[in-house]
Amino acid sequence: MLKKIPVRELRIGMYLHKLDASWIHHPFWRSAFVITEQTDIEKLLSSGIHTVIIDTSKGDDVSPAPQEPPPEIPSTPAADKAPPTATQQTSIAEELEQAAHICAKANREVKGMFQEARLGKAVDSEQAMSLVSDISSSVSRNSGALISLARLKNYDDYTYMHSVAVCGLMIALAMQLNMNDEEVRLCGLAGLLHDIGKMHIPMNIINKPGKLTDEEFDTVRHHPEAGHALLSNSLNIHPIVLDVCLHHHEKIAGTGYPHQLAGNNISLYARMGAVCDVYDAVTSDRIYHKGWHPAEALRNMAEWTTDHLDNRIFQALVKSLGIYPIGSLVRLQSGRLAVVIDKNPTSLLNPVVKAFFSIKSGTRIKPEILKLGTSSCQEKIIAIEQPEDWKFPDFNLLWTNGIQHP
Repeated sequence: MLKKIPVRELRIGMYLHKLDASWIHHPFWRSAFVITEQTDIEKLLSSGIHTVIIDTSKGDDVSPAPQEPPPEIPSTPAADKAPPTATQQTSIAEELEQAAHICAKANREVKGMFQEARLGKAVDSEQAMSLVSDISSSVSRNSGALISLARLKNYDDYTYMHSVAVCGLMIALAMQLNMNDEEVRLCGLAGLLHDIGKMHIPMNIINKPGKLTDEEFDTVRHHPEAGHALLSNSLNIHPIVLDVCLHHHEKIAGTGYPHQLAGNNISLYARMGAVCDVYDAVTSDRIYHKGWHPAEALRNMAEWTTDHLDNRIFQALVKSLGIYPIGSLVRLQSGRLAVVIDKNPTSLLNPVVKAFFSIKSGTRIKPEILKLGTSSCQEKIIAIEQPEDWKFPDFNLLWTNGIQHP
């Protein structure tokens, strides 16, 4: 049970579910945890935060109320303006650096978690959920930052960063589908662990630069069942997480694996997992193929909604990412090239872009930020371009503010 209480009533043993304040005033790197030290309470008391939300199903409750009510705690302006579950939205420029730190940390932790799984050790669900909370916090502030950064993987870390990316995509998609907080977290955890069964596949197959043989592909096809078995032997793994792990390769037409489920026989969560898994896979560079441009990927995936992907869920992903996802290269009506640097929450067709190249003169120009679709901007996108065709060596740095891949 969630309960809002004054900070001064916090005690060791309580489960801190959420702070009743914006993320800027958050004194912890975690957003939800059991209070085990008095110093945690002291940090909150000195932070200026007046109230918090505890979860009494995961930790201690407050003591019985005294006969006389305690004095009322004055609320902060932030608390007056937003409900306890609200998260302050930020621009991608503000969130990118924070998201980069989260991606780097997530890469290390997922790598360690998966390597332990390769040794036969059970998954630490609390550690994994703590990581999901970090990713969820970033996605809540600006989904484009972390999701776009996680797409920029190096070959060696593909499996681990793919899991981080699918976690972020699942969280953003669950939010777009108006799921409750618990479902959002579970969808994120499912995304983080969906491919853990690949730890039972020999590394020479996972990292093979060429086409797999039929025998090798058959080995790969067993990773959902291997992952499901591993997670089933771990503590406190929710059925949603198990389901997504086992069924994220099922297809709407019934031609997927491992059980050839079709249509609504595939759960909503597994259908979400399939869409997120495919999007990140096709937009990521691999040893054996170059990833698709984000906008091109969405265009191609739209053709797969008749037999592979759930159309309603795919459309929700498009609304979450935008028709021109962050990092897309586009041609403008004026004859300039621009990179998409942020979403426009009110118009899928009119993102925020950075124009940086003149097609007419064939030269770089002073970058200009354009908010398409506004009264002060008459520019329009007329085409999607392929970055490889233009050979810009610093293309990704144009929209990441110079931040390299995680």
